[in-house]
Amino acid sequence: MAGNKVPLKIAVAEHPHTSAIRDGSIPIEGVEAEIITVKPQIGAFRRMVRDVEFDVCEIAPTTYIIARAYGAPFKALPIFVVRRFHHSGMLVRPDAGIKTPKDLEGKKVGVRAYSVTTGVWLRQALMDDCGLDPSKVTWVVDDEEHVRELKLPGNVIHATRPLADMMADGELSAGVEGAAGIGRTGAPTGGWQEVEADYPDLLPNAAALEADYFRRTGVYPMHGTIVVKDSVLEEHPWVAKSLYDAFKRAKDEWLDKVRAEGPQNATEKKYVKLTEIVGPDPLPYGIEANRPTIEALERTAFAQGLTPKRMSIDDLFVDTDKL
Repeated sequence: MAGNKVPLKIAVAEHPHTSAIRDGSIPIEGVEAEIITVKPQIGAFRRMVRDVEFDVCEIAPTTYIIARAYGAPFKALPIFVVRRFHHSGMLVRPDAGIKTPKDLEGKKVGVRAYSVTTGVWLRQALMDDCGLDPSKVTWVVDDEEHVRELKLPGNVIHATRPLADMMADGELSAGVEGAAGIGRTGAPTGGWQEVEADYPDLLPNAAALEADYFRRTGVYPMHGTIVVKDSVLEEHPWVAKSLYDAFKRAKDEWLDKVRAEGPQNATEKKYVKLTEIVGPDPLPYGIEANRPTIEALERTAFAQGLTPKRMSIDDLFVDTDKL
């Protein structure tokens, strides 16, 4: 390692388990970190995949896989800073005649962008566990894709007005919940307004299905991952381990505090609840702990028409266990 610290611009969102990285209380060995705050972090995703603006960036994993498949000059570390299951989150109009996932076929369904990770994981669950053929659904989007090179399937169409309004007026039969779909209006990278989306969930027993799915498959959907510029990794290959070790220490110390004091906010309560399904660590890092999940996301990204070719784990991730 060089004697002088390597300056790196790092765009990572505020999470309970990343705050010690952001405030510098846990240093990144050999690195002089300039922390960049982008709100919402979705704006940083787009700036990274289009302009490679940061040295290190938290990015949605589906966006990353697509970008990497199209030759993006950065590579991921097996650090996953947001997790949740996705059998829930497909909201349906009560008058749309949708009782099962297969009933979505032939219908119009709203999602912010076809490649948004929440939508990709939700389609994956409905495909793999419920037999949905997503090519028979018309996916209606009201945002552009982060990766400009992405060529959308023919069954994806662009809305001329907000998805929330289309759902309210019956132009959509269903929509993905929250900021990934019908729970917001406004430009994602410039902030948005949350709107009421009081519709029933397609799978009211989603929690039981998610627990069963994890037990059967080991797939635990991830969201934010950390990518590093290829040029940084080529010049300073040790940076990968320094970053991984710092993020893991921050997460482990946060988790120890939650175990000792109990959850203090909604995010911590969510992760404590998830330990009932996934075990004592609700945010596992590393390749081996996440191999089934990484493989499932890569496989479904290709099956959903998001990537032009299959990608191996070696194509996508630095194996920090070998550094």
